[in-house]
Amino acid sequence: MVGASLPRLVVAGTHSGAGKTTVASGLMAAFARKGLRVAPFKVGPDFIDPSYHTLATGRPGRNLDAFLSGPELIGPLFAHGAGGADVAVVEGVMGLFDGKSGAGEYASTAHVAKLLEAPVLLVIDASAMARSAAAIVHGYATFDPDLRIGGVILNRVGSPLHERMLREAIEPLNVPVLGVLRRDPTMNTPDRHLGLVPAAERKSEARNTLDVAGTTVSRSCDLDAILRLARSAGPLNARAWSPEAPERGPSTRVAVGAGPSFSFLYEENLELLRGAGSELAFFDPASDENLPEGADALYLGGGFPETYAEALAANEPLRRQVRRFAAEGKPVVAECGGLLYLVEELDGHRMCGVLDAKARMTDRLTLGYREARAPQDSPLAESGSRVRAHEFHYSAVEPGVGERPAWELEGRGPEGFVAGGVHASYLHLHWAATPEIPRRLVLAASAGVRV
Repeated sequence: MVGASLPRLVVAGTHSGAGKTTVASGLMAAFARKGLRVAPFKVGPDFIDPSYHTLATGRPGRNLDAFLSGPELIGPLFAHGAGGADVAVVEGVMGLFDGKSGAGEYASTAHVAKLLEAPVLLVIDASAMARSAAAIVHGYATFDPDLRIGGVILNRVGSPLHERMLREAIEPLNVPVLGVLRRDPTMNTPDRHLGLVPAAERKSEARNTLDVAGTTVSRSCDLDAILRLARSAGPLNARAWSPEAPERGPSTRVAVGAGPSFSFLYEENLELLRGAGSELAFFDPASDENLPEGADALYLGGGFPETYAEALAANEPLRRQVRRFAAEGKPVVAECGGLLYLVEELDGHRMCGVLDAKARMTDRLTLGYREARAPQDSPLAESGSRVRAHEFHYSAVEPGVGERPAWELEGRGPEGFVAGGVHASYLHLHWAATPEIPRRLVLAASAGVRV
């Protein structure tokens, strides 16, 4: 159980781009430098920010998404991820009140903060304002009386005079300014079409960026006051979620695509596979020429195969093994980037050819939460089972004739592929909400023929 004794806070922004990732990651790094064990979390389905949280804290970055898991699992998932920690830092998503729709708080940072009984540290981009910052703080602090804005971080402040004007404006509101960060291009993290470049692709540079962020936050923020704010969190009586299956399945080995090209995997998904009886064997499709020995199933998460398409195409020995693995009917689960790896080609680069389809990059972003139903049995899902998921990509797949869909999306139609033991789709699933899925996969793996 996790009670009021665990200090925790939510770092939120007024809007996307306000600087909450810099502040949250910098706080994690700064607290870790003080010798604290920091549990890092990210609101929403993002995979990239948690990769920086992991580097900053040495603990797995985890997601808290009220849509994907359901609100009832937010507390238990938090308690599971925060076990043994001294403080938990939760980075928000988009603006504080932005959720699944404009009509309510559902799946917003504010929603998760209230589920966690956690105070909010609000990050404001103050680069082009003075007294207007007070109007923003007042509005955010009073918009939802059940949410507590415990302090403000002013980001991208231009000068001592600018800082003084901002402090004078905000002081009457009784919302303390707990940090002021100057404009600093050295803290910028490179981005591309899906957001920041994942830490897995630039570990050395990412560590340097986090070092700068940690130093800046330590110098520019009142860490003691922020820690006191975290300690003021309300009681949270949540029993920790467990990935252990009631009955472990047969011993199996799941090969998991990893490395810079396939880094989008929820930590709980991996834990659920282990909890169901599987040993996980990681491999890098861009550089490893062989699948892990003795693999019973293959799990390809998301990532950036388009960025590494040339290296993936050049690794013909592994592509050939993946084709043979799938042809033998063994379970293959692919999400988004994994789907692109299984098609015939991606923008002219040869991929595995497991699926009769071709993929191309577009300039159109497909983004959003999805609700889906399995139209047929597969190694991943039983016919009729329903899931909640997330979709985020710039690519498009053109299927061949006669392919069976993996999902029927509510209001959108068929999506993905089921072919033999292959289940490939654009959807990212957080399996904590549907633990029967990884257990089904492990059972399917145990029925296969080992290589």
